[in-house]
This record gives sequence, C-alpha cells and structure tokens, in this order.
Amino acid sequence: MILAALLLLVPTADDPPIDCDNQRYQVEMNYCAQKDYGAADAELNAQYKQTVVVLKARDKDIDRSYDTPPTHYEALLAAQRAWLTYRDQQCLGESFAARGGSMAPMLHSGCMARLTKARTAELQALVEEY
Repeated sequence: MILAALLLLVPTADDPPIDCDNQRYQVEMNYCAQKDYGAADAELNAQYKQTVVVLKARDKDIDRSYDTPPTHYEALLAAQRAWLTYRDQQCLGESFAARGGSMAPMLHSGCMARLTKARTAELQALVEEY
C-alpha cells in the first residue's frame, strides 16, 4: 500500500518539467530549492579548487625555517572544514522551523544555497586579496 502511494509521486515521462520560475506546489518548491543548492555547491567546489591553487602558490614563498604558523593552504583547509560543520548544523537548525513538515526540505536547501553562495564569495575574495 505504501509503495503504491510512493509510486504516485515518481515523475513519469509524461509529466511536464518543473518550472522553477513558476512554482505552485510544495514538492516543486522543494525540488527547485534543492536544484539551486546543487548549482551553488558546484560553484563553491570550482572556486575552492581555484583558491587552493592560488594559496598553495603563495605558500611557496614562505620560509619555514622561521615562519611556523600554518600556511595559507593549511588555514584554508581548517577554515573550510569548520565552515562545512557550521553550514550543515546552521541549516539543520533553520529547517526545524518546519520540522516534520513538507516545507522543511525547502528551508534546508534554501539555507544551504544561501550560505554556500556566501562562502563562494569569501573564497573568491581570498584569491583577489593580493
């Protein structure tokens, strides 16, 4: 019985594509929020790779015989790991406003997209710093 109900939610080839510019139903809003987050995450990953290259290049100029604090890359790596934990927990908390409800995934994905876009801008600024 449950399987039959779930199969009704699976899109078929005859279903029209979801128009994220004209969302009408919660399932569409959830889908579009997830799609937006996916695009933001892809941009973040691309920017992170570029930032790593730049910061590792800066690290080549560091004389480790006397300069012992973390390198540019080491600081970035630690910050990124901490940021991922922050983002995930922050967005989980924000989604609790609709905990158990159908709009919780939209709130979660929206938060993930918003914070990911902001972090992408921060990573870009690190590249443009010098």
